[in-house]
This record gives sequence, structure tokens and C-alpha cells, in this order.
Amino acid sequence: MGIKFRLIVMNFLQFAVWGAYLTSMGNYLGSIGLGAEIGLFYAMQGIVSIFMPAILGIVADRWIPAQKLLGVSHLIAALSMFAASYYGYIAGDHVEFGILFSLYSVSVAFFMPTIALSNSVAYNVLVANGFDTIKAFPPIRTFGTVGFIFAMLFVDFAGYQGSYIQFVVSGILGVILFAYAFTLPNCPVNTSKEKKSLYDALGLKAFALFKEKRMAIFFIFSMLLGVSLQITNGYANPFISSFKEIPGYASSFGANHANALISLSQVSETLCILLIPFFLKRFGIKTVMLMSMFAWVLRFGLFGAGNPGGGVWMFILSMIVYGIAFDFFNVSGSLFVDKETPKDIRSSAQGVFMMMTNGFGASIGTLSAQAIVNHFVFSKTEPIEQMQGWSTAWYIFAGYALVVAILFAFLFKYKHDRTSMNTIQH
Repeated sequence: MGIKFRLIVMNFLQFAVWGAYLTSMGNYLGSIGLGAEIGLFYAMQGIVSIFMPAILGIVADRWIPAQKLLGVSHLIAALSMFAASYYGYIAGDHVEFGILFSLYSVSVAFFMPTIALSNSVAYNVLVANGFDTIKAFPPIRTFGTVGFIFAMLFVDFAGYQGSYIQFVVSGILGVILFAYAFTLPNCPVNTSKEKKSLYDALGLKAFALFKEKRMAIFFIFSMLLGVSLQITNGYANPFISSFKEIPGYASSFGANHANALISLSQVSETLCILLIPFFLKRFGIKTVMLMSMFAWVLRFGLFGAGNPGGGVWMFILSMIVYGIAFDFFNVSGSLFVDKETPKDIRSSAQGVFMMMTNGFGASIGTLSAQAIVNHFVFSKTEPIEQMQGWSTAWYIFAGYALVVAILFAFLFKYKHDRTSMNTIQH
């Protein structure tokens, strides 16, 4: 079995674990009366992303080989998912928020660091086998998205979107990856006397970049745009599925298979990664980031205007623009940080970028979205009123993204030099 194929299997499983529940958990929470707390569940992923990857990264550097720590982390996350699903089973429609949230929080606390750990394993193995990571890794990583889509569709067509069984699916995949990780080549720990401190691992050293006005503005807007990242993961499925309560849409494919519809977003994300080198070289980081911001406006606005009947084309278009919204911000922003920061703090700068976007930004975004959706949707009892509330909420999110885009266009100063982007290739 070739080493690339083995890493493909690892990436497939890595993101299938997440795809089993990430886009459908909100549906389940709504079905057991916890719709008002959806934002808290998704915000917890951002909160643990602020510190857990750094802590486990130090453990992998100093004491436990990355592939073994990857496996152990997945085992703990999987066992916690099994516990959450068992509690969902015995509690039925009387699930207590505190118990389910605590079990889920333990699971994501150990799952979120595995995203970085799986990358570390892949980089180590590829380098040890003489591969160029820049060329070899992206195609391998693409199969992670394939795994995510596979798990989403399985949960959808198996009828688990509104059930605790989606946690069982995630747990089973996690246990499989736990066992598989121990068969991967060894990733040596760092035996040098120079040890990376928690201060450095958290990226705090790179906060000195905030002294430079342009980088400070970039990081602040990264956080403001990061607000949008998890909103549709948390609320797109409950929103689309809620159309089942409207007689005219009750039998529509979209209303009954929200995950299948949402999976088009991940397909678009996979394809749009391939466009980034061309757009960055041709237009520069500012224009590419603005494309992302306006794509978020469309992503949310089309949800507000569409429906799974005659307006399903708006949903489909929203899924298509998601690739631009997500990739042109996340991937392009990471490349910009790599290019614009000194070599000695480059890794720390990436840590700041991730902290601002997937940590602070995503956490603030999901909690804010929760307040808005609770006010306009879950406070209503009639399905028609709830649908009107959903539209209002999506238009508010679209308006926010539009304001961020306009401010970014005026405040972020960057003169693009096409020749400077020649080295950025996938």
C-alpha cells in the first residue's frame, strides 16, 4: 500500500468524523427542544480551538509521537460522542442541556486539535519519504473533504439528521481512525534542548505584528469575517428542514434532505481551492478577500430569499458561492500571512490568524447568530412566522457581511504586485 494512499485514508476518516454531525447537529438539537442553544454548541468548537491545538501540539513535539497522539485524541473524542449519543437515547425528548453539552464539549476539545495533528503527520511522513509537501499534500487533503461529504450524505439518506445516531456514526469513525493511526509511520518527537514554550505555541509572540497598522487591520478584519464561518454550519440544516412544516414544501427533496443540498457547499469548496493561485496572482489579496466577503453576502442573502421549491435554485447558488466565501478567505488569508511575516514568527503568525478567525471570530459569530435566530425564529410558534423570522435573520447576516466588506475596501491598504505572487503555487 503506497504511503500517499495511507495518508488519503487518514484524511478521509479525519473529516468524515466531523462531517457526520457538523451540518446536521443543529437539526437534532432543534428536535429535542434545544434549538435556542445551537449557537453554544458551535461556539464551543471555536473556544477550544483557541488553546487546545497549541497544548496538544506541545505534547506531540516533546513527548508523544504525533500519529499516536492523533489516535488517542480521536479515541477520547469518540468515547465522548458515544456517551453523548447514549444519553440522547435514554433521555429521549427530555435531554438536559448541561449533560449533553458537557459530553459534547469534551469530544470537540479533543477533536479540534486533531485537524492540526493530522496535517503534522502528513507533512512528517511525506518529507520522510522524499515528497514535496507543496505538491503532494493538497490532493491528499482533498480526500478529507470527500470524507466529510460522504459522512454527510450517509447521515442524510440513513435518516439520522434529526437523531442522536449521528453521534454514533461519528464515534464509530473516530474509533476506526484511532486504530488506523497506530499503523502509520512514526513521527519523531523533538529531542533538541530548545523547547517551544506555550507562549510561542499559542502564537502570542506574533501579536507584535499588531504594531504594524496594515497587519493589525488585516487581523481585525480576519476576526470580523471569521464571525460568518460557522453560522451556516449551525443553522442551514434546521432552516432548510423547517420547510417540512409548510404544506407546499413538505414533500420537496431539499426540505427532506438538507444535508444532501448542503453537501454542494463542500464540493464547491474543494473546486475553489484550485482557483486560488490564479486569483491571488492576478488580483492580489485585497481583491480576493473582497470576493470572499461579497460571496458571504450572497451566501446569506440567497438563503433569505430562497426555498426548497421553486426557489431551490437560490439555495443551490448559495452552496456554489460558499467555496469562494470560505476558501478565498481562509486559504488566501493564510498564504498572505505566510508571505507578509518574518520567517522566525511565521508559524506563530499563522496561530494568530487561526485564533482570530476560527477561535474568537467563529465563537462570537455563532453566539451572536444564536441571539438573532432565537429572537426572530425560535420565539415564534407558527411555522409561517418562523419562516419569516428565518428570512430576517439571513438578511441581517448578509447585511453584516456587506458592512464588513465596505469597511475593508476603504480601510485595508494594499498595492498588488503580480510578480510577488509567483512563488505561491499549489
